[in-house]
Amino acid sequence: MKLHDFYYDLPQELIAQDPLEDRSSSRLMLLNKNTGEIKHEHFYNIGDYLKEGDCLVINDTKVIPARLYGIKKDTGAKIEILLLKRMEDDKWEVLVKPGRKAKPGTEIVFGDGILECKVSEVIDDGNRIIQFKYEGIFEEILDRLGEMPLPPYITHKLKDKNRYQTVYAKNEGSAAAPTAGLHFTKELLEQIQEKGVKIAHVTLHVGLGTFRPVKVDEITEHHMHSEYYRIEQSEADKINETKKNGGRIISVGTTSSRTLESAADENGYIKASSGWTDIFIYPGYKFKLVDCLITNFHLPESTLLMLVSAIAGRESIMKAYREAVKEKYRFFSFGDAMFLTDNING
Repeated sequence: MKLHDFYYDLPQELIAQDPLEDRSSSRLMLLNKNTGEIKHEHFYNIGDYLKEGDCLVINDTKVIPARLYGIKKDTGAKIEILLLKRMEDDKWEVLVKPGRKAKPGTEIVFGDGILECKVSEVIDDGNRIIQFKYEGIFEEILDRLGEMPLPPYITHKLKDKNRYQTVYAKNEGSAAAPTAGLHFTKELLEQIQEKGVKIAHVTLHVGLGTFRPVKVDEITEHHMHSEYYRIEQSEADKINETKKNGGRIISVGTTSSRTLESAADENGYIKASSGWTDIFIYPGYKFKLVDCLITNFHLPESTLLMLVSAIAGRESIMKAYREAVKEKYRFFSFGDAMFLTDNING
């Protein structure tokens, strides 16, 4: 399967630059994953297409304000750091711009010296390992100095940090938001639960590899980045009980899907577990656990577009995306949503 099989033409003006005022008022495209049939809706009506006995699986990771602007201690040169992965305590893997200015031994100062770091090594892909030095609580300092690491295709400044967090964000550690969850409000989740739908939490800390382009023509040669996930016993029990009773497992976002598929056994049951996953899901993959998927509209030729194509079939997805362009849906992180399901009639 070739990379160009996942290309579609997207006018620049359809890339959403700002979140909507009301999270749940985004549009929703329903796509029957078996027949390719399409229906247009609004996200606040998503509950009409869920039923008693279903289990909605959400990723409760919390985005950290991972973008820091500092200066080199010796020269005063400007430098930008993006926190990617906490190795241990105050040791992080980071992306540095410009990289050539950050050789091992380089010291960087942020916010008039309330936070400092030293580059300890350069690793294979050009990322750096740094060690922070500060007084006080790191998270509080980061909250004060850091900016939300919005994707490169968003050029507008975010007025409210919380709009790049889901309303259920809890476990800090992501460098990007699990954006399918941005459409839910607390009220909407309560309505869904009142219908008899279970809500299970998983955690997967989204890395910036999510936005890394696929650079090989033969997609099977692409190597996925690894991301940390965790599933608690109580949540595994909810998911397994749903499965046992014949209910549907509805994944909110590609991150929840990758977590579930990484932790599921061959029979489609899940164990409480934690670890790193680099699972790559593309057409031909047989899902062990995920039945339906709520997701946003993804970049052309991205691994996320390949994942949704694995659920509903590449041709159906590409046709749906052409329809979304024609109907002027909003694309990517702050854009509209899509529900890949087995019944679009509610």
